[in-house]
Amino acid sequence: MNPSTEPIVEGAKEWFVYVIESRSGKFYTGVATDVNRRFRQHAGGLKGGAKFFRSDPPALLLYEESFPDRSSAQKRESQIKSYSRRQKEFLIFNNQES
Repeated sequence: MNPSTEPIVEGAKEWFVYVIESRSGKFYTGVATDVNRRFRQHAGGLKGGAKFFRSDPPALLLYEESFPDRSSAQKRESQIKSYSRRQKEFLIFNNQES
């Protein structure tokens, strides 16, 4: 079945894992249903950003990957967080797993 013709379950949300680079070059990995809104929260434009960005503001959204549910997204987030910086760079810039 074509994904665009599949029935939408009420209350279903697509979840995303994302990686943001801070101004100093550090990577932050998180999950959200709306990555653009989450970026604005981290940047201080909306209430609710992560403490990580209080002293080192976000600069650029580098990567996002979608999942059908929060659990899957959080498992992937955990996996990416366990990666070395080199592995994260490979994932981001080659858009595939190392």
